[in-house]
Amino acid sequence: MITLADGVRLHVSVSGPENAPVTVVLSHGWCQDRRTWRHQVEALAGMGRKAPRVIAYDTRGHGRSGSTDMAGATLARLGDDMAEVIRRYAPTGPVVLAGHSMGGMTIMEYAHRHPAEFASRVSGLLLVSTTAEGHAHTRYGLPPQLAQVLRLGETLGAGLLARSGAWRPHRMMLPALRPALRWLLFGDECGEEAMLLTMRALGRAPLNSIGGFRGSIGGQLRLDTLAEFGDMPAAVLVGGRDRLTPTACAESIARALPCAELTVVPGAGHMLPLERPDEVSAALLTVVRRVARQAKRARRPITDGTRCRTAA
Repeated sequence: MITLADGVRLHVSVSGPENAPVTVVLSHGWCQDRRTWRHQVEALAGMGRKAPRVIAYDTRGHGRSGSTDMAGATLARLGDDMAEVIRRYAPTGPVVLAGHSMGGMTIMEYAHRHPAEFASRVSGLLLVSTTAEGHAHTRYGLPPQLAQVLRLGETLGAGLLARSGAWRPHRMMLPALRPALRWLLFGDECGEEAMLLTMRALGRAPLNSIGGFRGSIGGQLRLDTLAEFGDMPAAVLVGGRDRLTPTACAESIARALPCAELTVVPGAGHMLPLERPDEVSAALLTVVRRVARQAKRARRPITDGTRCRTAA
């Protein structure tokens, strides 16, 4: 547990060897929690003596972390929170950042707000089902005009929820919402465990978190920020049937990160870490191994300008 500068407490899970050559920090999506990464945490532990240190935390207003007020429900604040988590739990050594959905946007905000720190500490990236262009490409799998109407309704509803406080009446409605969530968040296949974890996390998110972060998420523009750090090993994944962050989002990120490997997972939706855990885990392990090899060769954290050339 860490208490942030504004008094909010974050629930943090730390695993793996203390003297690991690489630390992996996992950041989950909007209305989810650190359990989104459960399969990837297991895969990283399975690396044996080469396993990294792994830090997974519940974002403010999510999971077991403390609630936040409207002023704190922004991506800018989440970027600052990530900086505090890294300073506290990974003060030295190369870091690999992995973000799903809002978690990927959190990474971009950390890079934007703390560029020198990001450049000196971060040596690899995994960006899953996320965007650097707000809701520019979001169509919910619908025709453009209908998508505009849905976005307007969503935005108005989010404003109301943001002012509704830290209570959770929607827990009782989750069974009725299940078909809509299944359609919106998943692709062709959806395992029962993945669906239950997704719904339980949503049930723990208070109304002011569900609504409060929406405006910041919709308005973020960080492609230029990513381009400044395009020389590090990176992987970008997206589901071929993602209705929230479609393939165009991942393609623009990959263009900004010339060293990134872009993977479009056929038939998959938005919840890739749970829906297609093997593909996500494989991509993360590849980035971690590359960073570990580079760190071993250099005998120090990776320096600017060399990461991309030595990634293969």
